[in-house]
Amino acid sequence: MDAFDNGVGPSGGHRTLSKGPAQGQGRLRPFRARFDALPVKLAALGLALTLSACGARGQEACDTPSTLPVPRFVSLKFGEVYARKGPGEDYRILWVWRSKGMPLEVVAETSDWRRVRGPDGAIAWAHKRGVDGRLTVMRVKPGALAMLAAPKPGARVVAWLSPNAIAALDRSEGDWRRIKAGGETGWVPAAEVWGAGGPTPCRPRED
Repeated sequence: MDAFDNGVGPSGGHRTLSKGPAQGQGRLRPFRARFDALPVKLAALGLALTLSACGARGQEACDTPSTLPVPRFVSLKFGEVYARKGPGEDYRILWVWRSKGMPLEVVAETSDWRRVRGPDGAIAWAHKRGVDGRLTVMRVKPGALAMLAAPKPGARVVAWLSPNAIAALDRSEGDWRRIKAGGETGWVPAAEVWGAGGPTPCRPRED
């Protein structure tokens, strides 16, 4: 299915990037705050990158169970991931995430579990097999966001990212992020999308 709306975007012939909603979208309980009205829309995901301020080639491993920074951003690996009250399968399921690619922020972890915060601020535990190091961003503010040809105000608009749409994070440059969705690549201000935080410094692991 095409990742674009059939209609014309807000600026003449530019297409608006969005997709969905998928069936069964959301949790077992209603999304809170700004996600009550609109189900999450999934745009096509592009380049996969891993956020890591340490643990990469030539850098020290972090003193965390995964050796990666905490906090850090990840994304949902599957279209159905259980959100649990605690770090174990014996803890009750709070809801089910059904938005493959949705960005999450890891705020704590064990060897097998990640305590993550979603775009709406809700926090729960997810098994590490349900999250991915591929970086994505989500448009959580109302209104379509212009994807620009260059990282500067006034640059040519190449496409529009719809509210609640997800895009792959391709590159960071200062306060700008280059994203990919639906075959289009463009720059957006980091403050206009969620999941675009910078690398987190960490203390090297002590042997």
